[in-house]
Amino acid sequence: MLKIVTISCLLLLPLFAGAKDAIWVHIDTQQLVLEVKSGNTTLSRFSNISLGRNGSGFKKKRGDDITPHGRYKITWINRKSRYHLFFGVNYPSKENAQQAFDQKIITKKDYRRILHAHKNNQTPPQNTPMGGLIGIHGLGHGDKKIHEMMNWTHGCIALTNEQINNLDTLIKKETLVIID
Repeated sequence: MLKIVTISCLLLLPLFAGAKDAIWVHIDTQQLVLEVKSGNTTLSRFSNISLGRNGSGFKKKRGDDITPHGRYKITWINRKSRYHLFFGVNYPSKENAQQAFDQKIITKKDYRRILHAHKNNQTPPQNTPMGGLIGIHGLGHGDKKIHEMMNWTHGCIALTNEQINNLDTLIKKETLVIID
């Protein structure tokens, strides 16, 4: 049932993302694939990506090494990152924050700060107990062999430097990113 809902949401995505052919990113955490799409058409596909050391799902706290599921957008880009290139997303989403608040992981004040940031099209606070600084990045000077063998990040999505350079030609700030 969950897969059917996910597929249905992805098929309807262009209706919610704006223009029918809007560029967006889909990260499949089970297949370890990142796809850049225009509407429902795949423009580029990057295989053998790496995730957080502890896989993907609900990110409960800073340092849990989990890649969060959700719907985000790129809100900042660091072209001088130690990871070669870094596309930061607006984690935590409103939905991530609601779940964390319901589970008493964050305070009401943190919850309101996150909602306020989203309402004002800003990057949410990155210093709550949920953690932050989630994004898509390259390896920098990291070991490509380790990247090929295992998930190694603290919650981000990692590509090789060549892959992130190719991705850089396709996406920009405000690009929608869906991680599932």
